[in-house]
Amino acid sequence: MDEPLRTEHAFCRICLGHCGMQLTIDQHDRIVDIRGDREHPLTRGYACFKGLQAEEAHHGPARLLHPLRKNDQGEFARIASEAALDEIAQQIEQSIERYGPDSVGVYFGNGSIFNSTAVSMQASFLDAIGSRSRFTSYTIDQSAKTLSFERLGGWAGGNLQLEQCDVILLIGTNPLLSHGLLGFLASDPTKRLKQAKAAGLKLIVIDPRRTETAGFADLAIQPLPGNDSAILAAMIRIILDEGWEDKAFCERYVGAEAMRKLRTAVEPFDDASVEASSGLERGDLRSVAAMFARDSVQGAAYTGTGPSMAPHSNLMQHLADCLNVVCGRFIRAGDRVLSVDMMTPPATFRAEVIPPSRTSWNAPPSRIRGVGSLAGEKTTGTLPDEILTPGAGQVRVLISCGGNLASLMPDQQKMLRAFEALDLKVSIDPYMSNTVRLADYVIPPLMQYERADLPVSAYGFAFFPESWVGYSPAILQPPQGSDVMEEWYFFWAIAKRLGKSLNFCGTALDRDVPPTTDELLAIRCNHPLAPLDEIKRHPSGKVFTEAQTIVQPPRPEATATFDVMPDDVFEELAAVAAGIARTRLAASEVSPFTHLLSTRRMRNFYNSIGMHLAGTRNRNPYNPAYLNPADLAEMGLASGDHVTISSDHASIEAIVEADSAVRPGVVSMAVAWGGLPGENLDPALHGSSTNMLITTDRHADPLNAMPRMSAIPVNIAPQAVKRPWPANAS
Repeated sequence: MDEPLRTEHAFCRICLGHCGMQLTIDQHDRIVDIRGDREHPLTRGYACFKGLQAEEAHHGPARLLHPLRKNDQGEFARIASEAALDEIAQQIEQSIERYGPDSVGVYFGNGSIFNSTAVSMQASFLDAIGSRSRFTSYTIDQSAKTLSFERLGGWAGGNLQLEQCDVILLIGTNPLLSHGLLGFLASDPTKRLKQAKAAGLKLIVIDPRRTETAGFADLAIQPLPGNDSAILAAMIRIILDEGWEDKAFCERYVGAEAMRKLRTAVEPFDDASVEASSGLERGDLRSVAAMFARDSVQGAAYTGTGPSMAPHSNLMQHLADCLNVVCGRFIRAGDRVLSVDMMTPPATFRAEVIPPSRTSWNAPPSRIRGVGSLAGEKTTGTLPDEILTPGAGQVRVLISCGGNLASLMPDQQKMLRAFEALDLKVSIDPYMSNTVRLADYVIPPLMQYERADLPVSAYGFAFFPESWVGYSPAILQPPQGSDVMEEWYFFWAIAKRLGKSLNFCGTALDRDVPPTTDELLAIRCNHPLAPLDEIKRHPSGKVFTEAQTIVQPPRPEATATFDVMPDDVFEELAAVAAGIARTRLAASEVSPFTHLLSTRRMRNFYNSIGMHLAGTRNRNPYNPAYLNPADLAEMGLASGDHVTISSDHASIEAIVEADSAVRPGVVSMAVAWGGLPGENLDPALHGSSTNMLITTDRHADPLNAMPRMSAIPVNIAPQAVKRPWPANAS
């Protein structure tokens, strides 16, 4: 008789949502059913399409189950995992001896960023060997948030949660698909948003596309991408002109002189001019400013990847944060902090300003364009140049952990040249991605339900809408006959071979005997209410209501204020104003480009995660170039037509599709599709790489090397003759 099926509870680690999952496992240790866990206190049975593909992700034919080594003919062959570690460690040791520790770089991508032991272990590894060459997906995504915090200052009172808001303003973010937005719309986002709106919340969305989230908006405007800084400056001017700011808050936490400088800086941004240059209707900005500042008491503005990848992204984030400061949109003394991090020591929340630190400005400048470090890492926008530029500190070894740089990195041709220039390329990845194809060694890791884990965590920062924490056990064994490893073990094992001792979250690890995953997780649990044993008692996790705390008054010595308009921000904002003025004076001048390329998410993918699953790709064989139907008609195009999209850097072939949610003048495409440069693949089978259109040599922010990845001027031309595709293009 067959053994009975068993039911297990865990949480998904594809994205920040951490949705509770209920899995049914058969006697062969295979997933036969997966659904949302109704007992999970945050997601309450919700699960997205991506998380429900776990059966194929774990057991499907695309999964890599054995380490691979590339031979001299460029072909992969199996190698035992410990033998691979021996060879990799030997080459890393040689690189360190010859070129120094900075020659060894690690990139940590979204495929591993929610693996709590791996995140900490790779940092411990780099510290142990003395390398500063740490790169993550964060600095090619929304690193403007760190720079704004360091330049403007922050608030020590904790994060607002949705239940505490009567308005939220979303700028270029779509949390109903991304499950992002500072946690409070990460978990079961649609239901939470509906409940908040039923309780009176007003939602404002600014986005070139009428997104899924904008479908719930009380007010939505669709500007041309790349105009966010001007839009925010105009809104601040309207608010100050009308006296809608929180005067008492500004007097206490900003100061009269800084407010005068802010008023001077935004003075050139009259709403009529900004609306005209942004493609908005007359009165749009006043309507947004009034609903946000005049008609509401509490609630904040939030930004996402859209404006963070567009020109002037650091200025944009500073102004968005200034908007919140001017309107006093923070938790105050006496308010309850609804969500605290349950894995780090309790923080004291106070109604005071964390002074600007300018840590990134004070860090040793990078050898690439003088860019500083951010949050303890080098900026990923400089990674190709860190590899290609000779000299001290040149990266010669790259370990890519859960990242697909060959597809995700802007300026794809340069990234390919960088890969080819490396002495050693190691990919830790479960699928044959474009990056894995370029590797010298491939290390397949355990999948999420084969390893134990805890949620993402950062001291003093709440990622969830309530004080929740959960433990996800290892509920599956790796496939029989496979040779896969924990991602943390890779770094521990290499350090052992190099004779280096690791310090994991403040605890020295044995150099010779590997720890268990649970031992590492116990080290990470540093909140007195939630040691690992207590967390394990709750299969679906627990909300620690007793951890909620009250915001305390400011300390007498806490006199810091927000720096709302420092000189460097003032100068950049003046340059934006001058650009708008030049455009207005040269209104008759014809642009050489007809459209702006804007980034978007696809519902069934988390960047490139899901790309190798047949169940997902059958639904989404490629990434369309979405255009407004009016634009298609004007160009004589129809959905399904092949076109050439050209920037000032390169051209790609794509397939157009009508989408009335996209405003005219914009082409909206998802990233991370297509093959490698020069492969000439059919876009109907492989999609199109928008990163081919981007250059990291020009149009990059000088502060964080953030390339212009959205609002890219392009032309779209019909393809007169359909090209024959190679026989192997499938």
